[in-house]
Amino acid sequence: MGQAYAAAIESLRPTVTTEPGEAGRLTVERAVGLLAGRARCRLAEAHRHLLQMGAEQGRDLIEVAGGVIRLLDGPDPGPAPVAGLSTVVPAGPVRQFAPWIATVQRVLDVAPGMASFFTVERDPAGRLADLVWAAVSPEAVAPGGLRGAQLLGRRISQQFPDVVASDRWPVYEQVLETGRPAVLGPFRHGDGLYTVRAHRLGVGLLLNWTRHDESPVGDRLAGTERLGNLGWGEWDLISDDVYWSDQLYRIYERDPRLGPLSQAESEALALPEDEPLRAAARVAFERGERVDVTLRVRVGERIKYLRTVADASRDAEGRPLRIFGIVQDVTERETSARRLAEVERELDEQRRDLAAEHELAGKLQRIILPIPDGPIELPGLKVALRYLPAGEESLVGGDWYHAAELRDGSVLLAVGDVAGHGTRAAKTMAQLRHALRALAVTTSDPAELLRHLNALTCDLERETPELAATAVVARFDPKGREIVWAQAGHPPPLLSRGGHTAPLDRPSGPMLGVIDDARYETARFDLRVGDLLLLYTDGLVEHRDRGLDDGLATVMRTVDQAVRASPRQPLGELLARLQQANPADDTCILAARPVSGETQDLRRYLSGV
Repeated sequence: MGQAYAAAIESLRPTVTTEPGEAGRLTVERAVGLLAGRARCRLAEAHRHLLQMGAEQGRDLIEVAGGVIRLLDGPDPGPAPVAGLSTVVPAGPVRQFAPWIATVQRVLDVAPGMASFFTVERDPAGRLADLVWAAVSPEAVAPGGLRGAQLLGRRISQQFPDVVASDRWPVYEQVLETGRPAVLGPFRHGDGLYTVRAHRLGVGLLLNWTRHDESPVGDRLAGTERLGNLGWGEWDLISDDVYWSDQLYRIYERDPRLGPLSQAESEALALPEDEPLRAAARVAFERGERVDVTLRVRVGERIKYLRTVADASRDAEGRPLRIFGIVQDVTERETSARRLAEVERELDEQRRDLAAEHELAGKLQRIILPIPDGPIELPGLKVALRYLPAGEESLVGGDWYHAAELRDGSVLLAVGDVAGHGTRAAKTMAQLRHALRALAVTTSDPAELLRHLNALTCDLERETPELAATAVVARFDPKGREIVWAQAGHPPPLLSRGGHTAPLDRPSGPMLGVIDDARYETARFDLRVGDLLLLYTDGLVEHRDRGLDDGLATVMRTVDQAVRASPRQPLGELLARLQQANPADDTCILAARPVSGETQDLRRYLSGV
């Protein structure tokens, strides 16, 4: 049986896959693991809750899972205080959650008998020093009375000090080293006769105990009580005798030698806030109804949720003669539900905050960066623009453009990208774009303009750490048809000439905001009739599922195809083809070509711009 458990658990271990259809499934699985870990609930319960959240909010499951990951993918701050629950830290090592360990726990939760999965502690020489409970079946029990989940995080040397010195310990070490399972026993331990099976599972040890000397009927009854974490009791009102099952003593953590709780002791454990529920249950019982109620009691330093189902045998007038009932400890279920509700509340707050920030950043971006419906007519140039927002709605970036005639009759073209997303990126984008427009009054030299923008970004970075941006600035002289350009850590412009597209060789220039007093070089080339110049931000060529070189090659093929398909009006054809959003980043595209006598109005080609 132990080998079957080990095989079942091993089959549930996460495996790395590169199949394209697996990304969404892995996102959901990661979210389920994080949610179960934060709420301390089973994986199945976390998965059901994730499905329920998606259905109630009308959102795709993967989108909901992404929100869970963004909220919970970080150090667990520990259990948040829950009304009515004790915040006393348990003695012993704190169990750290890991999604795979939760999967092991999920299997052991439904495993009959006593089974435990241990992580390994070794001494400086590398020998097995101790085993720590990481997952455990409900029926596992230690001599001190700790049972099931109460053992998690505890060392086997504390609960079974004799096992470290026994002949079983070297066998456990051998199983860990070789991976070959072992069967030990039968052997006598305490008042029982046991066999233990040991299997290596990952880097840990899975142990399964079988007791041979319990009666089948009593074993099944005790196993049922432990599996359901419930006990039963009777109260003979004629003789005033009260009987509790062993599991009921365990639920109340009471020494059986003290006998069942008296009515006064039982009432002293109850929480005053639950008095209305208790009163309603008493009224229902007096009417002759069966009672099914969940109440809170204080057991030691902890608050437990106990579900009680009680009924009575009555005389001819309906007076109770014997009361019998079942008490089930549902603390884990109730606290998990409350933690799930708390996580959902945090997700709702985060989603509202993100939605508000996204709306504000979007409005700011639209005000600062209006995209014209058609091409822009500039001296000697016709310029077309397209802005592609990120595929993920929550990402509003800092991509920007500039295309305007200068006072000397030349044309200034620019495209830039501020690192990050949200209102901060949008605000920085506005500052850089407006600064460029203002600086162009004093100089039209692209290198000098970038030097000033770098100084501004460095100043902003002192107020907002880790701020960085890239940009490319070009000046077009319509008389000589010459372009002088400079760049600051930006992807190279693409030049299409004679049916072939290639990136321009970049002059040197670091990113904006990285180096004080940075210097930028310029490059120049002639822009001939029939050429097409493409400035863009990195969202056009960078994608999650492909490398930068592949992305650049794809764009260059698209430019070649657009020019071949419409050699006289390539701008509209090009922008019609470059309209697929990058799911992870915004994209700004500026395409320009020299004006000739044969240039036609492109508005009908840019109706989708």
